[in-house]
Amino acid sequence: MYDLATRKHALSLLSDGRSLNSVSKQTGISRAALRAWGTRLEPLPRLRAQAAPCVRCRPVPGLPDDAAAYSYLLGLYLGDGCISEHPRGGHHLRIACADAWPGLIEACRAAILAVRPEGTAYILQKQGCVAVTSYGRHWKCLFPQHSPGKKHERPIVLAPWQQQIVTEHPWALIRGLIHSDGCRITNWTEKIIGGRMKRYEYPRYFFTNTSADIIGLFTAALDRVGVEWKSAHQSRTAQNISVARRASVALMDLHVGPKS
Repeated sequence: MYDLATRKHALSLLSDGRSLNSVSKQTGISRAALRAWGTRLEPLPRLRAQAAPCVRCRPVPGLPDDAAAYSYLLGLYLGDGCISEHPRGGHHLRIACADAWPGLIEACRAAILAVRPEGTAYILQKQGCVAVTSYGRHWKCLFPQHSPGKKHERPIVLAPWQQQIVTEHPWALIRGLIHSDGCRITNWTEKIIGGRMKRYEYPRYFFTNTSADIIGLFTAALDRVGVEWKSAHQSRTAQNISVARRASVALMDLHVGPKS
């Protein structure tokens, strides 16, 4: 026997466009039970989400209500996100998050729900990571950067309304980009002082991406908030941005901090 909350959770996954096989495998509930529940409980989030207006599709397009959450989610999407078509219409937004950072997974899920509160966000477990996933008919409206092909092989340019948001909320964008393709590490070095070898440790932030456009968005946001940066080692496929000066690291710690 399954309680009502379990039934509603399973049906909400189906309402997001998931298949019976997929939901059955994730929840352990038989496909027969899932089919039966579909005739016994009222319609769930999908119908409400379909009826909810999209802020970008109105006669006078607007901005997401929670602009800071959108700026953060934009950073996650540009780093580790994708949008895919659903066979029955609509789209899936997926953000890849490593299992090692449960706090990041929850922050990603919270941002999705803040941007589209009438929708849902579920966790799809994969090997070594999860895909925080949300079904909706307007993700392409909210992320017009979606297009076939890899991000670093095509232009990534913000729409004017997106630029307005990241100008007003640069720290949220920086945090999203660091949480997707960046890290905070502790470097160390040794120096001989007074005839003795001493070890010094200092924190440092890195951001690595293969798209010159996304690198440009990151460094422009750093410039906007007064964080000093420099290009570090650059391979044939990726560019690294380093933040190492003490005052700039202190700013990053205040507004971004290490992943959790």
